[in-house]
Amino acid sequence: MKKYAKLICAVLVLALALGLAACGKSEPKNALEKIKADGVLTVALSPDFSPMEFVDSSKSGQDQYVGFDVTLAKYLAEELGVKLEIQAMSFDACQTAVSTGAVPMSISGYSWTETRAENFDLSDYYYAGENETEQVILIRAADADKYTKAEDFDGKDVGAQNASLQMQLVSEQLPNANMVTIGEIGVGVLELQSGNIEGLAVADGNGTQIIANNPDLIKCSWKFDVKAEYEANVVMMHKDEPELLAAVNAALAKAYDSGFYGEWYADALELAASASAIEVSVED
Repeated sequence: MKKYAKLICAVLVLALALGLAACGKSEPKNALEKIKADGVLTVALSPDFSPMEFVDSSKSGQDQYVGFDVTLAKYLAEELGVKLEIQAMSFDACQTAVSTGAVPMSISGYSWTETRAENFDLSDYYYAGENETEQVILIRAADADKYTKAEDFDGKDVGAQNASLQMQLVSEQLPNANMVTIGEIGVGVLELQSGNIEGLAVADGNGTQIIANNPDLIKCSWKFDVKAEYEANVVMMHKDEPELLAAVNAALAKAYDSGFYGEWYADALELAASASAIEVSVED
């Protein structure tokens, strides 16, 4: 009986110890704590937007994703002391994933807009060269004299990526044009070249890269009037996560003070011009 009593006592002591250990492990209270507990920062992006995010076809797996925003994502992960995991998806799917909490953040060339500010936590601005300072319309080179002012697009089909700043600008500044929603920029380029649309609204830096690979296209001489608050990019995060927002803003400020933005953009431009650089459309 004493032997069994000692055995039962030992089992109870072990159970109590395990119970106390379990009680000592608290669940993460917010997104930042969860990221640190998991040891991974998951970032959604759409790799069809060079030089911000695109694919290096000479690489595979996580290493294939390159560009300014990818370098920024790696920097944020390092500052948080965790590993980075990129999840590639379409541009609008990135925003849905953040909204539903499937991923804590997306870095994909986002400009600040009123609608995004209402639905997401948006970081302080970060600056990526010429990419966000101007927004343009790509047209066929043969149509250079045909489209020189906003009114020339009246009644014409003008494409813009779904849920993008360019879509908003077309709606506001080309109200008499026919908006054509484009899922992926690469598809929009093909639609323009084939004559299915007359213009494609893009960020200036992205337009430069597209033209480099498609010399039959040019930038329209007319350009959008862009508000100052749109002339920079932001990191998009799930709403009401102040701890994560503060950590990201602190890292952005450190990167800015260190002069990294200029270096990252120059590196992204150089890689975007290489033979292995491709823009990839991701179907959901």
